[in-house]
Amino acid sequence: MKVILKEDVEKLGQAGDLVTVKDGYGRNFLIPQAKAVLATKGAIAELELMKQRAAQKAELTVQEAKDLAAVIEATSLTISVTTGEDDKIHGTVTNVQIAEALAEKNVAVDRRNIAIDTDVKTLGEYTATINLLGDLKPKLKFWVVKAD
Repeated sequence: MKVILKEDVEKLGQAGDLVTVKDGYGRNFLIPQAKAVLATKGAIAELELMKQRAAQKAELTVQEAKDLAAVIEATSLTISVTTGEDDKIHGTVTNVQIAEALAEKNVAVDRRNIAIDTDVKTLGEYTATINLLGDLKPKLKFWVVKAD
């Protein structure tokens, strides 16, 4: 019996795979549990259409990520902080502050995707790495300056 998996099934395949299983396994477990559907001509055609749409969407997402990476590489931020003696800052600059500064420049990046390369304890120039998609990791330069 040929079925199309609707979700990942351990030791059988991933969602969207067309697999051959024994009749009893498909009829008594996979189909009643809504883990698979019978592989009819219509279901196979629908699966192919879904795969095409997913590929197009993934391609658009990659292009959007590349565009965002170009914007991030061209952007530089200035973050104002309060300082104490010897220009040491109170606390540290965090990825939340960088995400907020990027949002002010209309660049939306999730704070969890921002990694600051070194601890920010003094004034100066630093870099942060933004994890966008796969191995696309643009560098962002930011300056930490004394607040007025």
